[in-house]
Amino acid sequence: MTVFIGSDHGGFALKNELIEYLQRKNIRVEDLGAYELNPVDDYPTYAKKVAQAVLQHPEEFLGILICRNGVGMDITANRFKGIRCALGFDELQVQKARQDDTVNMLALPADYMTVEQAEKLVDIFLNTSPNTDEKYPRRIQEIDE
Repeated sequence: MTVFIGSDHGGFALKNELIEYLQRKNIRVEDLGAYELNPVDDYPTYAKKVAQAVLQHPEEFLGILICRNGVGMDITANRFKGIRCALGFDELQVQKARQDDTVNMLALPADYMTVEQAEKLVDIFLNTSPNTDEKYPRRIQEIDE
C-alpha cells in the first residue's frame, strides 16, 4: 500500500505530523506538497496532485488530503472519475465510508481535530477493507457510469 498525502497551508502542520506517524508505522507515504508553509497557496493544487497519483493504481493507492475544513479538498478530489473521497470527522463515519462506499481518499479538517484524532481516523481509513457484498460494488459502478 502506498499513501499519497497533500495539504495546503491550512493543513500543513497536521500533514507533517501524519507523515511522521505513518513512517513510524512503516507505511509507505509520499508527500505531494505543500513542501513549505505558504499562507496564500490554493488547496486545489494539492487535491489534484493526490487524486491523480491515486488514480495511477487505485487498487493499491490511497490518498489523504488536509485543509482547514476539509471541504474544498473533498470537492476537488471528487471531480476525478474513479476517486471517492470522504470528509472524515468521526471514527464510525470513516469506517463506514471506507467499508460501504469504498472511499480511496480521506479529507481531514485540520481546524476541527487534534493530531491524535486525525491519527485515529487515518488508522481506521487504512485498516478497513471495502465491503464486497454484491450491492456495494454495484453502487460504485453506478457512480462511475
